[in-house]
Amino acid sequence: MKVSVITVCYNAAYEIDETIRSVIAQDHADVEHIVIDGGSTDGTQERVRRYEECIAHFVSERDEGVYDAMNKGLRLATGEVVAFVNAGDMIATRNTISYMVRAFRQGGHDVIYGDVLMVDPKDITRVKRYWKGGEYDRANFRKGWMPPHPGTYIRRQAYERYGLFNTDLRIGADYELMFRFLYKHRLPAKYVPKVLVRFRLGGMSNRSLAHIMQANREVYRAWGLNGEQASPLMVPMKLLRKVVQTLKGGRA
Repeated sequence: MKVSVITVCYNAAYEIDETIRSVIAQDHADVEHIVIDGGSTDGTQERVRRYEECIAHFVSERDEGVYDAMNKGLRLATGEVVAFVNAGDMIATRNTISYMVRAFRQGGHDVIYGDVLMVDPKDITRVKRYWKGGEYDRANFRKGWMPPHPGTYIRRQAYERYGLFNTDLRIGADYELMFRFLYKHRLPAKYVPKVLVRFRLGGMSNRSLAHIMQANREVYRAWGLNGEQASPLMVPMKLLRKVVQTLKGGRA
């Protein structure tokens, strides 16, 4: 089974090496690594090209944002399963992809997700939050839950059937896509109790209070775009879950 790993980056010269090396280190033989760069000006391209024999596709050009870049990667992907590991993030262990391939080969699921370690951007050994995916229950979306997108592998066929990321959303398109796939279209999903990625904190949805507020507005908008009405308590419950995960190491 071929797995496409898509890495989106922009001005990530000091982080991209460890991301690429975490993909190269995988013990699964059939990995297609796709790197989409937004036209970096800090030497990111030169660092990526050091690994050109290990990268199936490398595109460096201006884009319309991170989700536009992710969609470019999806259009190039030929793997049966697709995962995203963006610049600065790292696949957790050498056997992560082979583990996920075995899970997909058991059959019956289009989406399989696990856990994510959210780490200090300057010290990846310091875990700030343990994002535990938890057993799948579609109804949990109404309680502010979603699977951790960085720790989610999805069959490429799902994107072909139900569409790519909605680039009208600037921060919450990953939530909308997961909601569309799992809640609206009821794709069969499965949780695996394994840490799949180390994710550096500091992404778009966590940069400032204004970004957090915009992300939450887009969560509500995602429901409307898919013909559903969200509970007004959903976002407070979502924020509470984040606080609990942070205080208790994410194991609640």
